[in-house]
Amino acid sequence: MAALKSEFDRRNCKAIGISVDGVGDHHRWSKDIEASQGHALNFPLIGDPELEVVKAYDMLPAEAGETSEGRTAAENATARSVFVIGPDKKIKATLTYPMSTGRNFAEILRLIDSCQLTAKEQVATPANWQQGDDVVILPSVSDEAAREKYPGGWATPLPYIRVVPHPK
Repeated sequence: MAALKSEFDRRNCKAIGISVDGVGDHHRWSKDIEASQGHALNFPLIGDPELEVVKAYDMLPAEAGETSEGRTAAENATARSVFVIGPDKKIKATLTYPMSTGRNFAEILRLIDSCQLTAKEQVATPANWQQGDDVVILPSVSDEAAREKYPGGWATPLPYIRVVPHPK
């Protein structure tokens, strides 16, 4: 995450982390992260040792206990959820990874790009979309409004799908 700070900055996004450890623990293990990952933490990290926030947002199962204190690494699951929150303070997407799977930050950046493009251009991005790929005009946009926005027209593979090149 820290290695991608410039990518998040370019998208005018901020990262924040949450940990089931206390803040004092963060200071101790942040050096391990820097040594193993090659980058120091460069975003805020919230301590939640009583598991209040992670349980409230279903980031850990209810049976995870009441605190992270005293648990070993084998039983101390980490919060594995990612929330993408828009400027309107609403959750736009959530991803939850199992303990055995690392997070895919390229996918998180792709998701942010899609959300930002959708908000700005009133389009949807199809499966496996990448920056520059064709997009679909949202069904909520009338044909009349679409003609104004996309005077070059669109492809219609099905009557309810209007495909246009990626807006510039």
